[in-house]
Amino acid sequence: MKGLKNSRNPTSEPKDTYKIAYVLHFFLGAGNLLPWNALITAIDYFGYLYPNKHVEKVFSVAYMASSLCILGVLLSWDWCRKRLSFRLRMNLGFSMFVLSLMVTPIMHWIWHRNGLKMKSSMGFNLVVATVVICGLADGLIAGSLIGTAGKLPRQYMQAIFAGTASSGVLISILRIITKASLPQTPHGLKASANLYFLARFLAESIESNLFKDWYPVMLIAIYNISDFVGKSLTGIYVLESIGKATWGCIGRILFYPMFSVCFRGPEWLRTEVPVVVLTLMLGLSNGYLTSVIMILAPKAVPAPEAEIAAIVMVVFLGMGLVAGSLVGWFWII
Repeated sequence: MKGLKNSRNPTSEPKDTYKIAYVLHFFLGAGNLLPWNALITAIDYFGYLYPNKHVEKVFSVAYMASSLCILGVLLSWDWCRKRLSFRLRMNLGFSMFVLSLMVTPIMHWIWHRNGLKMKSSMGFNLVVATVVICGLADGLIAGSLIGTAGKLPRQYMQAIFAGTASSGVLISILRIITKASLPQTPHGLKASANLYFLARFLAESIESNLFKDWYPVMLIAIYNISDFVGKSLTGIYVLESIGKATWGCIGRILFYPMFSVCFRGPEWLRTEVPVVVLTLMLGLSNGYLTSVIMILAPKAVPAPEAEIAAIVMVVFLGMGLVAGSLVGWFWII
């Protein structure tokens, strides 16, 4: 695959004079991942409630697996896309997001008012159920939105993925504000978590004598910001070769040994600077290459098959996320 030739005539594309369609796709992308970022960033509060549970791993597997199931349905059964209109699927997905994110704060308020304890197995199961509902909604929205964008000019796919990255930046900023302004007590953690619901997890074993408990928060923020920058760069320049982009993705495997050297290598490497630089590169490469491949793939097939091609790409992206979640669960990383 030396390159990619786009057979579609750019002069026939409709004009988006005031960039309204672009902005709408950007915000739809942001809304798609905002609930997940809110859930995973409030992990310290859930960790306080359920200290004996591997909350972040359960959340990851539950969310990614349920999302992948819906994506598989959209890909396998064509009647789902034809019988259920795009508007219906989007409205249903966002309604599921809103309802599921309302459950946890309301449940906390009711249980606290009646003197009940959230630290029960039933409470944990209810929280996981809301995560599953969020995952189902994510699959419904992502499959519909990205599938439809595959038939549109490439800037709209770029807008969606830039939007998904912006949600991580927004939640990271909110996390920094709440951590700085609220005490790290049970009450403070609860207030912080409620802000996420009503408004990532990189490496829990990383420690820093300089930044203390701010270190993971800082690394997550750096990753989210660099991921956003990488996905935004495709609005300026898109690598016109799926082959090169694919090799770039394969090359990212080198981040595993590089991070391992930072954690277990010589003393001079076990400092904050190499980890921050690698995290920055990880986010930039992830954002740019993901966006490039998602932009190019639907354009490499005939126009009638562009939606299916985009959904296939999302399914494989979901499979990678599920595999990563399972690897984290089995403590292989």
